[in-house]
Amino acid sequence: MTDAERSRDSALPGEDREHGFGRHETTEERADRQWTEMLQEVRVAQTGAQILFGFLLSVVFTPRFEQLSPFDKNLYVVTVVLGALATGALVAPVSFHRTLAGHRRKPQLIQVTGRLIATGLALLAAAILCAVLLLLRVALETGLAWAIAGVVLIWFACCWLTLPLMLKRHVERAQ
Repeated sequence: MTDAERSRDSALPGEDREHGFGRHETTEERADRQWTEMLQEVRVAQTGAQILFGFLLSVVFTPRFEQLSPFDKNLYVVTVVLGALATGALVAPVSFHRTLAGHRRKPQLIQVTGRLIATGLALLAAAILCAVLLLLRVALETGLAWAIAGVVLIWFACCWLTLPLMLKRHVERAQ
């Protein structure tokens, strides 16, 4: 029997020993903690999405917008739509919480809002990538803009996907 199996077998009811955490919390306490952690995470992403979206809304009213190529105008539209979708997904947990508050559904709330946050982060990354591409296409030559946007995409993939997954595998192997 492994240490992880012994830990799980000796855990009290409601303890979060499944992932090796030494917490002694009930299911409700765990849900409260997870909800608080999710709110802290989403606040950072919401702020970024809202600032980007606000900036994007103002671009169309600048004199330079009319000089954009049809491709860049379409890229702008895609970027605005991605920004709106990201903002919607990242603000949705508030609506879910308001609707479900007091109905003792926090574990389900955490599952659904976790997916919404992940979707919102993916949409936010796409919106940022498109915004970078649009800005660089206006500021630089087209080929260089695409190359830099590609580097930004790789950076996001590393920071937001690869590194967390590598850490997760490392922690799982250590157990």
